[in-house]
Amino acid sequence: MFFIDQCHQSGIGVILDWVPGHFCKDAHGLYMFDGRPTYEYRDVSVRENEVWGTANFDLGKGEVKSFLISNALFWMKYYHIDGFRVDAVANMLYWNTGGTSQKNEYGVSFLRKLNEMVFDADPLVLMIAEDSTDWPLVTGPTYEGGLGFNYKWNMGWMNDILKYMESEPRNRKYLHDKVTFSLMYTYSENFVLPFSHDEVVHGKKSLLNKMPGDYGQKFAQLRLLYGYLITHPGKKLLFMGGEFGQFDEWKDLEDLDWELQDFEMHRVLHEYFKELMKLYKHTKALWELDHSNEGFEWIDADNKDQSIFSFIRKGKKESDMLILVCNFREVVYENFKVGVPAYSYYNEIFNSDAIQYGGTGKINKKKIKTIEKPFHNQTCHLEMTIPPFGISILLPVKTRKGNNSNGTEKKVRSHVTSRRTR
Repeated sequence: MFFIDQCHQSGIGVILDWVPGHFCKDAHGLYMFDGRPTYEYRDVSVRENEVWGTANFDLGKGEVKSFLISNALFWMKYYHIDGFRVDAVANMLYWNTGGTSQKNEYGVSFLRKLNEMVFDADPLVLMIAEDSTDWPLVTGPTYEGGLGFNYKWNMGWMNDILKYMESEPRNRKYLHDKVTFSLMYTYSENFVLPFSHDEVVHGKKSLLNKMPGDYGQKFAQLRLLYGYLITHPGKKLLFMGGEFGQFDEWKDLEDLDWELQDFEMHRVLHEYFKELMKLYKHTKALWELDHSNEGFEWIDADNKDQSIFSFIRKGKKESDMLILVCNFREVVYENFKVGVPAYSYYNEIFNSDAIQYGGTGKINKKKIKTIEKPFHNQTCHLEMTIPPFGISILLPVKTRKGNNSNGTEKKVRSHVTSRRTR
């Protein structure tokens, strides 16, 4: 309670990793509570969770559902928890017997009832499904046949982008669809993009160590990955230690390797991530239409030979717009053509290859004038420097009529400009 209260006083929300699907079989647990299956299923084939060595809650029993939902409401009422990341939703949606999956109506009913009760108690609580299935309408309201969550972890995006990043850069052209595929379904649910604890344990390597190449290239690609995370539609989740580039896997019995920030590349990576967060916070185009297909438009999704992706993020106002260019190869390109909407000029407001972030300094310092010739299905285009293993973020400066776009530029440029001039 004290911890949560201190977090709240510091403006930090607290989301509980909550596990209502199964429970440990420790001596002090609920397993065979009175010598018989009480909280768990009677049928041993669905009771025993062989993967985790646990027992599955019997979600068909009213008293078990009451116990679990009451527990969630207890955390809300007495601890003031801000939300729940509901673990292993797939394990509740499907029976897993004999290697085959069948729909578990008890689990479906429980999840719908859980979300209805939670939102009835507090409509502002976050209910986030950790679900690896393609179950439809996980974030749809229950009265429309959905499960009723606010958000769902996008496990597919996480697996795809990490497989892409772990591959040798010269081979990424063969995995091009690992980057583009997520945009085929990203608006089917309210997604969270997770780089979670599961991805930095059990021999999977830390995010930094997943990146191929030499020391500098590892950091460059991690900066690029974080830039892509922040600019892709969906909410963001990064597990602790990733923000300063922990080299070792997460160790649950030890502190994070905070001492790494005594080394320049780790320190500037941490600064880079903080600057990225400031940019995100001050730029409506990166979050205002996160769950609407009006907020994203590909410029070029087909350049697999160079592994360069360009796209537009949009806010509700026409002038709330950014151009994003991501280069997943180690090659620098000068005078690279990118199709853009018809504004007179663009400013590069963020570049992951900037010197202050540990990059090589392949940035676009000056205002970029647009050329009024169509390209990439856009009415105009510009020519710019494309940094190696980098992400460039461009903001329109003026319309053709010479009107200032709006106050957005001042907000998002202020912290970037101050860093460049120090």
